Amino acid sequence: MGSTEIKNFGIIGWPIVHSFSPKMYMAAFKKSGFDYYNYIAFPIPVGRLMLAVEGFKGLNFRGFNVTIPHKTEIIPFLDAVDADAMIIGAVNTVVNDGGMLTGYNTDVTGFLAALVENNFIADGCNAVILGAGGAARAVLWGFCKRRANSITIGARNYDRAKKLADDFDIYGNVQATDWNTIDFRDAMQRADILVNTTPLGMFPLIDDMPPVDLKLLPDGALVHDLVYNPIQTKLLKTAEELGYPTLPGLPMLLLQGKEAYRLFTGELPDIKVMRKIVMDVKKA
Repeated sequence: MGSTEIKNFGIIGWPIVHSFSPKMYMAAFKKSGFDYYNYIAFPIPVGRLMLAVEGFKGLNFRGFNVTIPHKTEIIPFLDAVDADAMIIGAVNTVVNDGGMLTGYNTDVTGFLAALVENNFIADGCNAVILGAGGAARAVLWGFCKRRANSITIGARNYDRAKKLADDFDIYGNVQATDWNTIDFRDAMQRADILVNTTPLGMFPLIDDMPPVDLKLLPDGALVHDLVYNPIQTKLLKTAEELGYPTLPGLPMLLLQGKEAYRLFTGELPDIKVMRKIVMDVKKA
């Protein structure tokens, strides 16, 4: 516990000014006694990624997080990628061991841990995922790992959803639908959980929500929104008004950060400190 060694960490993305990560990790480092650890946000535009990765190696950064739009594009510049990240096709955490960069995806770990914390049993469930982007891939793989009975991807762009379903059909019972079709309505009517992986409802467009009829869901179905800013999205407010249990995106954010922190330091952070700093940032 604690260290007087200087170690540097960071996060790359474009844009990156919105990230909670620097304050979240710095608070956790301080609580753990890592007084000489630093965590910096780096705005890296598309086309400069390889230079950024080489820069991290040259400066001997211990690790860094990766966010949009670099999660997939970074893979060719890494020396190794763990199994989850390889299947998902996206990396959000990179650890530097003496110049060897290994990529991980802690989103799937955070997603499944958030469900466990909420007492939701994913094993054998019928799941509906809204969206077919990078976040959907991690959620989809999480359900496949838990052997969900059925997984339906509902999206505005059917072709994109179909490609995602095809990528994962060897791992589970996955189907793609346009969220305006009868097939999607049927999937909603038997769903145990609905997960929004789209940015609809994210700040500043807080009055948006996916165009789905929540009344189709069976009683007791869990509505989970990965959006964490605002914590209570319009989708979650609507679901609560209809009597459905809900799960916001903040627990997943914290729990994926907890796993990244473990990969960086070999220790577990005080997640209460991480949560407090995120809440304080949101109030500022």
